[in-house]
Amino acid sequence: MKSSPSIRHRRLIKVTSAKWQRRAIFLCGGLAIGVAAIGLAFMADQVQEAFARLLAKWHYASLLVTPAGFMLSVFLTNRYFQNAQGSGIPQAIAARQLTDLAARGRLVSIRIAIGKILMTLLGLLCGASAGREGPTVQVGASIMFAAGRMSPRRQPGLILAGAAAGVAAAFNTPLAGIVFGIEEMSRTFEVRTSGLIIAAVIAAGLTSLGLVGNYSYFGTSPTMLQHGTDWIAVPICGVIGGLAGGLFSRIVITMAQGLSGPMGRTIKRHAIVFAGVCGLGVALCGLASDNTIFGTGYLQVKGALESGAPLPESFGILKFVATTLSAISGIPGGIFSPSLAVGAGLGLNVAHLFPSAPLAAIILLGMVSYFAGVVQAPITAFVIVTEMTENHAMVVPLMAASMIAYATSRLVCSEGIYHALAKGYLANRPDSAPLRVV
Repeated sequence: MKSSPSIRHRRLIKVTSAKWQRRAIFLCGGLAIGVAAIGLAFMADQVQEAFARLLAKWHYASLLVTPAGFMLSVFLTNRYFQNAQGSGIPQAIAARQLTDLAARGRLVSIRIAIGKILMTLLGLLCGASAGREGPTVQVGASIMFAAGRMSPRRQPGLILAGAAAGVAAAFNTPLAGIVFGIEEMSRTFEVRTSGLIIAAVIAAGLTSLGLVGNYSYFGTSPTMLQHGTDWIAVPICGVIGGLAGGLFSRIVITMAQGLSGPMGRTIKRHAIVFAGVCGLGVALCGLASDNTIFGTGYLQVKGALESGAPLPESFGILKFVATTLSAISGIPGGIFSPSLAVGAGLGLNVAHLFPSAPLAAIILLGMVSYFAGVVQAPITAFVIVTEMTENHAMVVPLMAASMIAYATSRLVCSEGIYHALAKGYLANRPDSAPLRVV
């Protein structure tokens, strides 16, 4: 028996309505993510400026404020915002792999998003070497998850789109957001979700453009390698950045999994005290660097790229130590911007071997190499650095350095940091047990 035209018409309307409903969810979610990303960026700048003003009035304030702030952040996070620790990207990755909505809700939710924003700002207010971009990923995934309650069959795609839109809005890098979603979040290309991811990224990007206008995260840098000998810096930066990035990941993963023996049990039992010790270490790094390693490192790197503003020779290694301590302390905060800052410092050191090469070009090679070594996502690394500086003349050397760094990093750390840490959230644990995952 054939269906009547009216029945077929109603079915068509129902199917079409469902499709447009899903698209509307992605678009509205993208708009909300854009607003959240810009708001977090603005507030992050404000709290970092407040900390800088405090240091200007009292040079040694960090010795008191930073450890106390780390301890308060860990206490509040473990008490009220469990699973908001660290960057938030591992939580978003784990949430995609979970099938139970309640389990996902413990990793990405509006409550966690609010806690993530507040605790990230607290960390920056007390001088943590942390970023806001990773937290924006978890916030974006949480917003999409909440919106997806109206379309539960699309939850994995929604979380992926929210994470990609978070990166795009945080850095004003739409292409990098899409690449990040494919290469790092999903590790595969899914045709059925790619269009919706792009829609969410476009919505977040347009929101960012509407609120703050078009801008390059690190300004515009037209620099390029000019001589044949300058290209030797590509493998050198790739190897150094890959080794350093792999070492960072290895340390963070080892600490997240928990040290064995008495020391590991002591750290687990006295997590707040351990956070204070890490905060004191960050403060000491700050004093040794003339207070340049605190916060995201954004201003220092932008100044070095745009105007050649000098950085301490020890900036790279001190920023590395401060970022490592911030990451293993258990406070919420990302590693995107600090990793780029560490790479810039390492590039500055390598530049001494190439006095005739443009300094900014070597700094860019250091940035992409260390970042690729940390996240082991080479395509995302060179795309994001290229978009953040609008430097297309450096695409080929950045691509080569990124791939070398990726291969070198795997010699030190066999698995990418985010996916390794995501396993901690997928393990069978009591719901009440806090996870020390970055």
